[in-house]
Amino acid sequence: MDTGKKNTLLIVDDDKSNLMMLSHILQTEYNIRVASDGKTAITIAENYSPDLILLDIVMPGMDGYQVFTALQNLDKTAAVPVIFITGLNDSNAEKKGLELGAVDYISKPFDDMIVKLRVHNQIQIINQLRTIEHLSMMDQLTEIPNRRNFDNRLHLEWGRAIRENVSISLLMIDIDHFKKYNDTYGHQQGDKALCMVAQILTQTLKRTSDFAARWGGEEFVVLMPNSDSFGGLEIGEQIRENVQEADLPCDNGSLTRVTVSIGVNTHKPALSCSINEFILKADRALYNAKNTGRNRVCPYNE
Repeated sequence: MDTGKKNTLLIVDDDKSNLMMLSHILQTEYNIRVASDGKTAITIAENYSPDLILLDIVMPGMDGYQVFTALQNLDKTAAVPVIFITGLNDSNAEKKGLELGAVDYISKPFDDMIVKLRVHNQIQIINQLRTIEHLSMMDQLTEIPNRRNFDNRLHLEWGRAIRENVSISLLMIDIDHFKKYNDTYGHQQGDKALCMVAQILTQTLKRTSDFAARWGGEEFVVLMPNSDSFGGLEIGEQIRENVQEADLPCDNGSLTRVTVSIGVNTHKPALSCSINEFILKADRALYNAKNTGRNRVCPYNE
């Protein structure tokens, strides 16, 4: 995804003159980090998550193939693409590197334009794939994370809550009488209501760890890691009030309002607990909120 920031390259070569030459060729377009041995390269890659690695094959200690294999076996670096660089005029060496999974090959001595083009091509592919991945994880209407994104985040936070033995809160949020609103004001106005609620969710959440997403239709979810039941209910009430007080203009100049019902479930996960049950209980709390009058926040009660 193109964020306007420079991509980061890690250049690995035991020859300092090669490091200086490649850095000089590429530094105007990219952020450059360098390493002169395999172990240092692995440490830098883990700590700084480069977008692309240019890796020399012939190095003392760990050669490029060994470094590449080590990177592939680490969660943080397994997906980082690698271009092998070498002075070997050997098609077998090139074949071995590509068979291991390298994305390209650059030979010494370096041709400035060839180096720039090969790196540019790979960075372009990387950025395009990130854009596609980003779009696949976002709801296109409301521009907040979608359900797939939420599912991934929930599994991560659930595992963290187990490891740290802390509670986690889930808010299920539904726009009240949304079908009637659509029927009265039209689907375009209904889309505006969905976008407004999504914006209120993101503005109400104060902690960077809290996560709002569109669940589907007129339903939204908020995940609050390391949150007790009081915290979940408090944020739920703030969301409810903020939505209730927000004016939503129509094309004819009139103002409309919507309300939301919210169900809250707070739980301290254990290895024997089910994520599906955690979600189901929040959904039951939402069902209770809607059955008892709507425009309210209800906790899950056993």
